[in-house]
Amino acid sequence: MNQLKTIVLLGALSALLVAIGGAIGGNATWFFLALALAMNLGAYFFSDAIVLRMSGARVLDEAQAPALFGMVRELAERAGLPMPKVAIMSDPTPNAFATGRTPARAVVAVTEGLLRLADPRELRGVLAHELAHVQNRDTLVATIAGAAAAAITHIANVLQWGALLGAGRSDDEREGGGGGAALLFAFLAPIAAVMLQMGISRSREYLADESAAELTGDPLALASALAKLQSYGEQMVRGGAPAPQPVTASLSIVNPLAGGGIFRLFSTHPPIEARIERLRAIAARMGQRA
Repeated sequence: MNQLKTIVLLGALSALLVAIGGAIGGNATWFFLALALAMNLGAYFFSDAIVLRMSGARVLDEAQAPALFGMVRELAERAGLPMPKVAIMSDPTPNAFATGRTPARAVVAVTEGLLRLADPRELRGVLAHELAHVQNRDTLVATIAGAAAAAITHIANVLQWGALLGAGRSDDEREGGGGGAALLFAFLAPIAAVMLQMGISRSREYLADESAAELTGDPLALASALAKLQSYGEQMVRGGAPAPQPVTASLSIVNPLAGGGIFRLFSTHPPIEARIERLRAIAARMGQRA
């Protein structure tokens, strides 16, 4: 079901990009169809490099972090995955993400804040979650979705200014209200694109949590890590912290500044409380106690 939902949402994103071309008219539909295909191919071949550059993560060698490498290697072997590259970000926010179009090109990145906050058991749970994303090919899906949503937003911004200034339209077209329709579409398209991207991201998180619980046999370790990250996020909100970088928000294990209520439609992740509850239910099935 999660796989089907992801395919449908990705298809909707590409369709929205093509629809923008249709709203412009002429040969624009074919241009934006080609653009959608080009972006998906670009994200496929260069997703790992794109994300690492945007996040500021630097790839480490084993001598720089032997304990971290050992933990990643043990989990990768248990999951039947090749050893991924390991990277670190100079970020005090506790977080982690994985990227790469295939397991052979995967990179697992952690922040300095996560290494300080999480104990070894919790860190193992977080790393297992990220390797589950690699195993499920979620890293590629998230990068393609992010590239498509970003393109739609930028193109819509151009359309907004064009519609406001009446660029490319005759007086008859403006009198007929075509400019108003284009302007409305240009404002609504980015909202729809973000909602689709966030829906794709949320649909993969529960599956990665479950896969990590099976991989480690210790779902409560990940639940404990998520609880710590939630507490830290609440402190950040009270301190007026800025929002995390949107380019990696959907790839990270948590969005520490995600809102509630209607804002959850625009959240990259399900509520942490719901994720913790599911992990505790898995632990109960395994005969573990919180």
